[in-house]
Amino acid sequence: MPQQHHLASLVGSRLCHDLIGPIGAIGNGVELMMLPGNERRDEVAMIAESVASLTARIRFFRVAFGTALADQSISRSEVLAILSGLHPSGRIAITWSSATDLRKAEIRAIFLLILCAEQGLRSTGRIHVQQDGHGWSLSLSSPRLDPHAPHWALLKSDDHTGLSPAEVQFPLAALALASLGREMRLEPANETLRLSF
Repeated sequence: MPQQHHLASLVGSRLCHDLIGPIGAIGNGVELMMLPGNERRDEVAMIAESVASLTARIRFFRVAFGTALADQSISRSEVLAILSGLHPSGRIAITWSSATDLRKAEIRAIFLLILCAEQGLRSTGRIHVQQDGHGWSLSLSSPRLDPHAPHWALLKSDDHTGLSPAEVQFPLAALALASLGREMRLEPANETLRLSF
């Protein structure tokens, strides 16, 4: 299978995996609401939270996996609105520091790197995204983070052999950076990792 087709099929698997959880929770909430004798307050809250989580994830995916033309821009306020609903549990916290008007192609690369960070943090930790005069950086920290895990090498590799749907964002981020003419730098330390370009 050609590499591009292989990546496309992995993207499909990744999207289905990440969207099925909130959709399943909505279904469970509806089932609970239909039980006789329930006051339904908790069930409505469950549905509302799941809808908000699903909406945020879809908006995030539209940027991460969608097209971004060279002249397209996106506002910082829109980026922050998307990220605010991404992790309602608070187990992963994302902070952001940037200019007001942003190149959508750069944000697409950053969103893909956020997906990489989620994989590396293993569902708990902090991501700080910063834009400065040198470019962009993502600083990751978590007691569960392994800054030397093999998946980080996928950010600099053309070999997609054995790639799983959970890892498809790594080569996609590398392709997004290549299209920007930028190179990824990784600075690992104890329980932290800095990604910059």
